[in-house]
Amino acid sequence: MAIETDRETIPLVEETAHVDKRRHVTGIVRVNKRITQEEQEIDEPQSVEKVEVERVPVDRWVDAPEPVRQEGDTTIIPLHEEVAVVVKRLKVVEEVRMTRHRSTHHRRSCITLRRAEADIERLPPPDTEDRN
Repeated sequence: MAIETDRETIPLVEETAHVDKRRHVTGIVRVNKRITQEEQEIDEPQSVEKVEVERVPVDRWVDAPEPVRQEGDTTIIPLHEEVAVVVKRLKVVEEVRMTRHRSTHHRRSCITLRRAEADIERLPPPDTEDRN
C-alpha cells in the first residue's frame, strides 16, 4: 500500500536559450582576369616527296612473270605481254620506274599564343557598425 503525501512542486525560475546568427565581413577579395597575347615564330621542318615516272623499253623474254622489285629509292614495275608463237612465252615489254626524291625545307611563320592571368587583391573589410 502506497502512502500519499501532500507534496506539490512549484517552478520558480526557468531559463531558455535563444541563438541568433549575423553575417560579419572580415575581408574582400577582388579578382581581375586579363588575356595577354604573344607572337611567336615557329620553324617547322616540312618534307616534300616527288615521284618521277620513267618508262623504259626492255623487250626481254621471260619464263614466268617478274614481281615488282625495289632498287634503292626506285620501284620497278614490270609490264608483261603474251605473244602468240608456236608456244606461249612471256616477254617483258616495258618497265615503269618510279623514283622518289625527298627534300626538306623550313618554313617560318608567326602564330599567336594567348595566356589568361589573374591578379588577386585583398582589400580590408569596410567599416561597418553592428546594428542591434
